[in-house]
Amino acid sequence: MNIDDLNITSGENEFQVASIEKNDKTIDYTTSKNLSYVNIISITKGLDVVSEFYDVNAAVTTSGAGICAVALGKTLSEAVEKTMDSNPIDFMNSVLVVSQEVDSDVVRTLKPSNIVVAPKYTKNAIDILEKLDICYVTINTPLADYKKHLSNDVRVTPLGTLTKAPNLSELNKDTFKVVSKTKPTVEQIEDAVFAWKVAKHANSQAIVIAKDLKTTAISQGLQTASVEFALDYSCDMSKDAILASDLAVTVHDINAAAQGRIGLVILPFASKEIVEKADKYSIALITTGMTNALY
Repeated sequence: MNIDDLNITSGENEFQVASIEKNDKTIDYTTSKNLSYVNIISITKGLDVVSEFYDVNAAVTTSGAGICAVALGKTLSEAVEKTMDSNPIDFMNSVLVVSQEVDSDVVRTLKPSNIVVAPKYTKNAIDILEKLDICYVTINTPLADYKKHLSNDVRVTPLGTLTKAPNLSELNKDTFKVVSKTKPTVEQIEDAVFAWKVAKHANSQAIVIAKDLKTTAISQGLQTASVEFALDYSCDMSKDAILASDLAVTVHDINAAAQGRIGLVILPFASKEIVEKADKYSIALITTGMTNALY
């Protein structure tokens, strides 16, 4: 079915009425089943992230408005396996959004509780999806053009109607700077850019830990202790990994990163005190010159 046939009858809770309407920015897509309000939110979040990696094998799992895991791979199947390894519990009931054609290898990792979103599917993949009764969504609009369809975010409040332009920020070579004595490797820089793109779409206050183009922890929406929460979740996988923050960090955060054996921190800005602390622990430090707080 396409969007003209969709019928959302409830919001986040059963007692809330909800609907979906097509507009001039709506992308072209079809779905094998009706989608709920929360499904639409989850799919949109996944598309926001995967559009950053549309030209490679990328996989994103989401739940509600939160990002569960993100990974890139040599094949799409490898990327999906890496997201499963990163967050196996949430994977079981997540929305899986991918950048390339889904084949039978990818489908065999899914359960009826999953929803899969992709540009296209092989015939064998569709046969398995329908046999397992798994909802699948086909995005007909090229992912390379996805950002052209982003609209202003509108929120109606008792204080007035808020509007906000979409976040189209990109890393700027003029503000992207290594400010520490320890210099990052090429692989660390690749992981840093990857982690920054994930953090860009995570809910504030976002901390993303990544290594080998795979998130090992995503902390989002916490008001305090975001770094410690992410490090605790990442556990041993934080060794030599990248820590990306959408806001400035504290000396305590750098101390925690050192205890977690983080290899590089990428953040908007760094005070002299932060740089000195990073140098003390031989942690590479990259500043981007911009914040990406998403509330």
